[in-house]
Amino acid sequence: MRLHAFYHVPFEDVGAIGLWAAERGHEVTATSFFADETPPAAADYDMLVVMGGPMSVYDEKEYPWIAGEKKAIEAAVAANKAVLGVCLGAQFLSVVLGGSVSRNPVPEIGWFKVHMTPEGLAEPVFANFPESYYAFHWHGDTFAIPPGAVHAASSAACANQAFVYNHKVVGLQYHLETTPVGMQRLIKYCAEDVAVPGPTVHHPKQMHAGREVFKDIKTLAYQFLDALADI
Repeated sequence: MRLHAFYHVPFEDVGAIGLWAAERGHEVTATSFFADETPPAAADYDMLVVMGGPMSVYDEKEYPWIAGEKKAIEAAVAANKAVLGVCLGAQFLSVVLGGSVSRNPVPEIGWFKVHMTPEGLAEPVFANFPESYYAFHWHGDTFAIPPGAVHAASSAACANQAFVYNHKVVGLQYHLETTPVGMQRLIKYCAEDVAVPGPTVHHPKQMHAGREVFKDIKTLAYQFLDALADI
């Protein structure tokens, strides 16, 4: 299988998704929009993974490549590809599918529980997922569930944590792909986001204290990706 990733900043990559792909023998390529690279046609890959970043989906004046990326995501969906959007990537997906993005009532950064909806658990990509589990979060915006999509998960601080469209297009506001290295990069390059910790913003020490959860989210990530690849 050919997996292609869209990157928006140099410090956020596919993390555990890349480990999964290597173990399964899948090819991984990427487009770095921050380096003005041009994405391939949808026919050139089987699965698209749209990663995160600190910008907004509406920052097209500051980041002119956003308009082209939205068209590339739309083309992947139209071509019936498996598509996974993570954090900012999920927000791009929502907008492309007719939803919207706005500020979440509070920022959500650190280790917080995600709660699956019954409809979410009924989707093949979430088969055998627990009803609740800890995941890593780092966001200030939130997406609306796009028309025709299933509302799949929520958290105490964010009502819309996941959606599934046509079984194989999935938006995750939270992170299952984060590795210890990936977490440390976010702490380093987005330090201003955690300058004032609070109930929904963990201090970096709290994030490091939750490192034992990495094994659990990696297991869920592999389970999710195996299912998505089979649809």
